[in-house]
Amino acid sequence: MDRREFAALVPALLAGLTGVEASAASLAPVESGAYHPTAPKAGVMPKRTSRAYTRGLLKAGNIQLEIHQTTQEVGAPHEPEETHLHTEIWFVSDGEVTLTVNGSPKVLKPGDVGICVAGDKHYIQNTGKTPATYLVVAVGPPE
Repeated sequence: MDRREFAALVPALLAGLTGVEASAASLAPVESGAYHPTAPKAGVMPKRTSRAYTRGLLKAGNIQLEIHQTTQEVGAPHEPEETHLHTEIWFVSDGEVTLTVNGSPKVLKPGDVGICVAGDKHYIQNTGKTPATYLVVAVGPPE
């Protein structure tokens, strides 16, 4: 086996070790079309609700796409600082939030977009005086 054959094999080996293939197999493909939000449901964290649009695999390969909308009430605690294998994009429609990435806070207002690339530590918090709503698009390998 030469280095190119080995390099082509590495992603499959890593996926097998982390269980990525098992989670990818359970995701339906994302199809072209229109997606409507589900009814709001309480999130894991207090003072926050979410509405799901879609979650599945893109036809381009082992790439997961998830889209949901979250509303945080005033004073909602932020989620734990975390990292992901995927990239997250936030589109703020209402209120004011602070997106903290690798310890650097950035205020986002309606019409603003925040991005956290895979591997960066981050959290988002409502820091305004009204409820804050944002659409989240997550793209990357299944987790």
